[in-house]
Amino acid sequence: MKWKADWGLRARMGLTMFLLFALYVVFVGVLWAYTSGSLLLIVLLMGSFSLGQFFFSDKLTLWSMGAKEVSENEYPELHGTVGRLSQQADLPKPKVAVVDSRVPNAFATGRSQKNAAVCVTTGLLNALDRDELEGVLAHELAHVKNRDMVVMTIASFLSTIAFLVVRWGWWFGGGDRRNQAPIWVAILASLVVWIVSYFLIRALSRYREFAADRGGATITGKPSALASALLTIDGRMDRVPQDDLREESEMNAFFIIPVKSGFVGKLFSTHPSTERRVEKLRELERQMESA
Repeated sequence: MKWKADWGLRARMGLTMFLLFALYVVFVGVLWAYTSGSLLLIVLLMGSFSLGQFFFSDKLTLWSMGAKEVSENEYPELHGTVGRLSQQADLPKPKVAVVDSRVPNAFATGRSQKNAAVCVTTGLLNALDRDELEGVLAHELAHVKNRDMVVMTIASFLSTIAFLVVRWGWWFGGGDRRNQAPIWVAILASLVVWIVSYFLIRALSRYREFAADRGGATITGKPSALASALLTIDGRMDRVPQDDLREESEMNAFFIIPVKSGFVGKLFSTHPSTERRVEKLRELERQMESA
């Protein structure tokens, strides 16, 4: 299959960014009007920090996961597969990293197609066969191709700032009784902003996983291989110790399959259900066979 631009994804990205920008303008206006600029200063400082995070997102994400960038001599087959799939996706070959973890998972990071990294866990390498691994790597390259990580990093900025104001707003206000009303207005506004941005990001994140599944299947031409990989990863999660799962749960938005489970975890998940993703991949397989 030939790669096609996903206009549904682009439209959702554009709409999400526009709504978040409008939300940001209102947010800053409320902080300025009700806090005499004290909380606004914190927002500006955190904004500067987030810019640094944006430019070094690949290194920071790999570091936070304990990932190690590996050479071709260390993992020749992995490098060869990433290089070949990158050519098929018309992408520069990203950096390749490995995490020593029993949790079978993978993720992509980076601010652009030229500054991207693809990372897999040792648990994933041990769990999947060659075709399944290709499907997972192609899925991650589709994220890079769609520039998902750039948009999600920017989109997460407002949610993070609002959360910090909700958490620390009273302390920033100095606890002065005269400032109680303005500070509480700012905290309430921040709470609303955080909730709205949280669900906007979750909605975009779920759609982008479907888009990356389609993109990955387009790159390899084997939707069934990715479907099999998703089922294998999902099944292997039950064998991983809970301590390992808790350690990595903060990276759910990056992973190909999130590590949280249960009703609440599914309700607020950054990903659609594995069953739904597999169903869509099988539909795509049938379309490709009949084309």
